[in-house]
Amino acid sequence: MPGFISGKKRFTEINMCIINTVKKNSVSHSKSDTRSTQFDYESDKSLFPGLPDDVAKLCLALVPRSSHPSMAGVCKNWRSFIKGKDFITERKLAGAVEEWLYFLTMDTERKECHWEVFDCVEHKFRILPPMPGAVKAGFEVVVLSGKLLVIAGYSIADGTDSVSSDVYQYDSCLNRWSKLANLNVARYDFACAAVDGIVYVVGGYGIEGDNLSSAEVYDPETDKWTLIESLRRPRSGCFACGFDGKLYVMGGRSSFTIGNSRFVDVYNPKRHSWNEMKNGCVMVTAHAVVGKKLFCMEWKNQRKLSMFNPEDNSWKMVPVPLTGSSSIGFRFGIVDGKLLLFSLKNEPEYRTLLYDPNAAPGSEWKTSDIKPSGLCLCSVTIKV
Repeated sequence: MPGFISGKKRFTEINMCIINTVKKNSVSHSKSDTRSTQFDYESDKSLFPGLPDDVAKLCLALVPRSSHPSMAGVCKNWRSFIKGKDFITERKLAGAVEEWLYFLTMDTERKECHWEVFDCVEHKFRILPPMPGAVKAGFEVVVLSGKLLVIAGYSIADGTDSVSSDVYQYDSCLNRWSKLANLNVARYDFACAAVDGIVYVVGGYGIEGDNLSSAEVYDPETDKWTLIESLRRPRSGCFACGFDGKLYVMGGRSSFTIGNSRFVDVYNPKRHSWNEMKNGCVMVTAHAVVGKKLFCMEWKNQRKLSMFNPEDNSWKMVPVPLTGSSSIGFRFGIVDGKLLLFSLKNEPEYRTLLYDPNAAPGSEWKTSDIKPSGLCLCSVTIKV
């Protein structure tokens, strides 16, 4: 085993071996002997006939991420392994995890949008396959076990509004979209976050445009949504994040309060109950969790970052420099434990701002060359 993980040369040799296998099988599938090739792989339940399973898993885990879709096409055994949690675990143990940024972007004419991905290793952009279903607004995105989930929202077709309960999943290893189980309650402009491998959906607007207090959770093992205890008050236009195994719901409006709510609803999965704090933020236009802190930008002050520390429930304000852009609207992204700020204005000379919370005082802000092809509607980071 140590021989497989010591030295860059062995990494390269293994990678080339697997990639050549992928290429050979891609060619063989197009020839008349496809059946025999498939049988050779799939009649044996092992990943590599003749190799111990742990060695075979390590070999596959070391293949560069850009080759994963091709690798999954070799046989069912490989595809099943790549789709599972063990694959990500093996890549982490082998130190082979790669970080990619995914963007939903809109063109300059604001007519078309598409998903694209930035390969942080090869520094290349790739276009994702079109997502199934109608074009929506008011949806939420969340990352779970290396997969991107796009949840609910509303669409307008032929002048008719339609609130959705649809959930679609993009598998970054297979480069493929699939349909998951629907929500129990169709909604849009709601809060959503993943906590300890479970996805939470909270509040929002319902089919009739009413504020919702309902909440539900998704278990990827069973592909099932289950309703949990509702919020103490209906809430919409809010967002959520997870800290220390708990779900925090902030921002938005409540039908029980005048204006925007500063209450923070906190759900404890172990106790199956909600409690609240009173020092939240309001009218949040962007948010992201970096490390163990939450970064927000409020509509009333978009040249400052609001940083929340869950350890003592405190907030700190961080001024945003004018370097790179004078814009007062941003979307957030995360790369290598740093916060990216993408301008909402189409400025040719704009450079993405980068904030490093762990840098020495006075050197936290820099600029980055990472920039989506169009207007950034949302961004997520997937490590596989």
